[in-house]
Amino acid sequence: MSAELSSLEKTLVVSLWHRAQASKAHPELLNDVKAIELVNHLDYDFSIFEQRFTVEDSFRSAARARQFDDKLRTYISTHPDASIMNLGAGLDTAFYRVDNGSIEWYDLDLPNVIALRKQLLPETDRVKYIAKSLFDTSWCADMGHTDNGIFILAKGILWFFEEAEIKRFFSSLADALPGAELICEASSKLGASIVNDSLKSVDMDVEVKWELEDARVITQWDSRLKLIDQTPAYLIPRDPAWGEQTLENIDASDLTNALSIVHLCV
Repeated sequence: MSAELSSLEKTLVVSLWHRAQASKAHPELLNDVKAIELVNHLDYDFSIFEQRFTVEDSFRSAARARQFDDKLRTYISTHPDASIMNLGAGLDTAFYRVDNGSIEWYDLDLPNVIALRKQLLPETDRVKYIAKSLFDTSWCADMGHTDNGIFILAKGILWFFEEAEIKRFFSSLADALPGAELICEASSKLGASIVNDSLKSVDMDVEVKWELEDARVITQWDSRLKLIDQTPAYLIPRDPAWGEQTLENIDASDLTNALSIVHLCV
């Protein structure tokens, strides 16, 4: 199946490809069978990725997915019937990795991305798609089950917007879904430079705009926002087989907090 996507939307294909590559090489880190399946079915020229991305680029996506999965599984363990909202879902396949058989899952993205998802990953009785901008928070009312816990995923999407937009967005969530938990990525000035260089290497006309060094500043935006934790992006088990240089680079990223995962309660 072919994909006609904007520059921002093409980042979803990058993330998909990275997860598939990492899963094939290191399934102990991330075993994303569905991502491998989608890469094999999608009519897209991945050759430029193979030429320009490094092993560490794939590790970044895999490590992010692994951390998001771990935090989500922890939440599901105490909220087995929770509603999960996946913002800027793209071709994310987290549902297939964490499903416990009873969660209600919602994937949100722009209309043409949702159209592609419906072709590749049809909706089910517990997986529903919402074709809206994440800033059109009317999607909060589109969730059918919100009494058993709400967990919001924002993978690799918020950092492409300005801080002022994100401030308003978080306050809107606190208005509509008080008590919901949210995890998102954050990048320092150094982290933004790393990601932007990676995107430019494959001619992606997008850039990280939101830079965040210390997530505690978020609690100053709105008194209702509570920081649960901010963890390094590569807070995952290391394997010497990854190579000395790769291990040194990901350790350096964690030590400088270049890339991190932010967990909030709204």
